[in-house]
Amino acid sequence: MTFDWSNPYPTVRIPLFARNAVATSHPLAAQAGVRMLLAGGSAVDAAIAAAAMLTVVEPVSNGLGSDAFAILWDGKQLHGLNASGVAPRAWNPAYFADKYGVDGNDCAKRPTRGWDTVTVPGAISAWAALHEKFGKLPLADVLEPAAEIAERGHTIAPVVAHKWQAAIPDLHSQPGFAETFMPHGRAPRVGEKCVLPGHAKALRMMGQQGARIFYEGELAERIVAYARQTGGSLTLDDLRDYRPEWVDTVHKGYRGYDVHEIPPSGQGIAALVALGILSRFDLAELPVDSARSQHLQIEAMKLAFADLYRYVADPRAMEVTPAEMLDDAYLDSRARLIDPARASQVSPGMPRAGGTVYLSAADEQGMMVSFIQSNYMGFGSGVVVPGLGISLQNRGVGFSMDPRSANVVAPGKRPFHTIIPGFLMRGGQPVMSFGVMGGDMQPQGHVQTLVRMLDYRQQPQAACDAPRWKVNRDYSLDVEGTMNPDTVAALQAMGHRLKSVEDPYMDFGSGQFIWRLSDDPDHGYVAASDSRRDGHAVGF
Repeated sequence: MTFDWSNPYPTVRIPLFARNAVATSHPLAAQAGVRMLLAGGSAVDAAIAAAAMLTVVEPVSNGLGSDAFAILWDGKQLHGLNASGVAPRAWNPAYFADKYGVDGNDCAKRPTRGWDTVTVPGAISAWAALHEKFGKLPLADVLEPAAEIAERGHTIAPVVAHKWQAAIPDLHSQPGFAETFMPHGRAPRVGEKCVLPGHAKALRMMGQQGARIFYEGELAERIVAYARQTGGSLTLDDLRDYRPEWVDTVHKGYRGYDVHEIPPSGQGIAALVALGILSRFDLAELPVDSARSQHLQIEAMKLAFADLYRYVADPRAMEVTPAEMLDDAYLDSRARLIDPARASQVSPGMPRAGGTVYLSAADEQGMMVSFIQSNYMGFGSGVVVPGLGISLQNRGVGFSMDPRSANVVAPGKRPFHTIIPGFLMRGGQPVMSFGVMGGDMQPQGHVQTLVRMLDYRQQPQAACDAPRWKVNRDYSLDVEGTMNPDTVAALQAMGHRLKSVEDPYMDFGSGQFIWRLSDDPDHGYVAASDSRRDGHAVGF
């Protein structure tokens, strides 16, 4: 790839060139990762150290009770890891109907916060699985930078402070939340010192006794005891029986590259569907920021979302397969639905043939890690285990309560999931580990940044900084304030419904990108970090 190394967009970032690189949404997390690389650790050690630090310095987006996914190039082959949690044994539609009643469609009402949104947390199992297979340093050493910062305290960054304040009205009354995250009866302000001693204690316990204590040791027992005390249904059996899954990625060719995603129940396949549709159009002939180029991308994304919301669930319950959703003949038929001059109403097709934190790390031995972990909806459920800083995700919100849905809640089932790491390959060799955090923005961010890099040869930092659009659940459109007003007006003239969605956690996402500069890892990488967050790309 011969990039255009200019950057036409307002930004405070420049691309980083280094043989070892870590890109995250917070500088202290990037530095924690680089410390592992300087100590002789692998890119996996760096990724775990950065992930642990992010639970301390960006708790508005993730925590020790998060879920996680990873795609990793180990120097010879690609690995996928699904560490999303499953529903507790007690959960089924009747459980929710008995506790919360039913709606007008005779489906159980579903809470969005609290214990009854908490599936078994998977992030710690991801750290353990990755470290066991690819780590070089002792786990205690990898977790110590985060434990040290949690114990000594750190000053609050601007974006984190904004998101923290936005979460307080919804979460202040959830069990354990105020005790941990409202030290002065409010959210901490920019530049104030935040100390999380319970968090430090939990990290050091896992470092000394092994991460498995989160699932069948002292930490597990304290999580379950607090659930019993405050109305949760999570049991020791739920935690003890949980294991992450090593999986094959799903992938689709685009402009001579192969884009890889984690398979369902995640939404990564939506990015592949949209790119598969866009491969039928010559985007490079259109100006990069023109309404015509953006329109084609938006329409492809709308079609992909229509299929995503209709079909994607725990793969054991899906009525179609990923291969059917990515079938070339099917994508041809979907592409033909796009009017190049007019926005369309979309509906699912029939494929059958008859805030999240994201980080990336890469080392000079050639290992590259694409890693994402999330509590969802900011702090997640709002439930925090006292004295341990374990804030728990609310991924149960991803379940349907409709018994007819493939995504209906059931014991031991994975819900529809939003967080997706991405990986780019070419000719069987790694090219880029990448991701864009932010709810439904994630596959859209994958599509928009890849199109900019692969169709228009924009360098990673420019592709990251460029203004974005976001297709909402009702297929209306949000556009970033920095988008050219003429482009916005042209999109409206094409029939796109512009709508400002108040979304303090996800907004227009935040990406991290590490691009390998040649097949020789000694040549190094170019890394980019999104200016929409507090982070940096760091390397040596």
